[in-house]
Amino acid sequence: MAWVALVLGGLFEVGFTTALRFVDGFRNGLWVAAFLVSVSLSMGLLEYAGRTIPLGTAYAVWAGIGAAGTAVLGIALFGEPASAARLALLAGLILCIVGLKLVG
Repeated sequence: MAWVALVLGGLFEVGFTTALRFVDGFRNGLWVAAFLVSVSLSMGLLEYAGRTIPLGTAYAVWAGIGAAGTAVLGIALFGEPASAARLALLAGLILCIVGLKLVG
């Protein structure tokens, strides 16, 4: 259950980083609310997972899911560059996240 919570927390990290793109100096109420809900859920799920999973591993996986997910969303939705090198590095990051699960 802790790993499920950790993955969900990482996905909510993608949610809060994406919402942060639209908060417009914290003037856009709907996106501010989405940011606050997402960051609260993300941190809460990380804390829950950290009770069972070693915290260093939990944090690395959480941050990796957030970073990779945010980068992929940036490519897919916001026209950010998708060079071969960037995609290869993102694949490497994802493999590292899976590796941490396998050795944990």
